[in-house]
Amino acid sequence: MVNYVWLSLILVGILTAAFNGEIEVVTRAALEGAQTAVKTAFGLIAIMAFWLGIMKIAEQAGLVGVLAFLVRPVVRFLFPSVPRDHPAVGAIVMNLSANLLGLGNAATPMGLIAMRELQTLNPHPDRASEAMCTFLALNTACLTLIPSTIIGVRALYGSADPTAVVGPTIVATACGMMAAILVDRFLRGIYRARGG
Repeated sequence: MVNYVWLSLILVGILTAAFNGEIEVVTRAALEGAQTAVKTAFGLIAIMAFWLGIMKIAEQAGLVGVLAFLVRPVVRFLFPSVPRDHPAVGAIVMNLSANLLGLGNAATPMGLIAMRELQTLNPHPDRASEAMCTFLALNTACLTLIPSTIIGVRALYGSADPTAVVGPTIVATACGMMAAILVDRFLRGIYRARGG
C-alpha cells in the first residue's frame, strides 16, 4: 500500500512539473536528492561504526553486561510468560540495551532473534503472542539515553550543539515507552476479557 502512495506522489510531482513547463526541476531535484542521500549515508556509516565500536568496548569492559543486569528485572516483569533462562530473554535484553544507547540499527538483529525465540513459545503460531506484542511495543517506543544517530546527523549537517537533543529525547522516549507499556497492558486486559 505504501508503495502505491509513493508512486502516486512521484507521478503527481512529475505531471505537475510537466504541466507547468518545468520538467527539468524534477531531474535536478532527483540528482540533488541522490547526492544528499549518499552524503548522509556515508556520514551515518561513520557514526554507526563509531558507536558500534564504543558499544563493543563497553561490552568488553562489562558495561553492557551491567546494563543488561539492570534491564533484566524489568524484562522479567514485562514478560512473565517467558521462562527465566529462555534465549528470548537474552535477545530482548540485548535489544533493549542497544536501543537505550540509541543504536537502533544494532538493535535490529537482536530484535529479530528475540521474535524468533518468542515464536517458539507461542501456543498459536498463526498470531502474535502477548509477549511478542509487548516486545514490539517496547522495541518501537524504547527509552533512549544517548540518541547517537540523531547526534551524528546533527553534527554532519553543522549543528552548533549536536547534543542539545539528549534531554528532550530522554523525556520524549520515556513518555513514549510508558505509553506503549500502558496501552499494551490495557489492550491485553480487553483481549483477555473477551476470552482471547
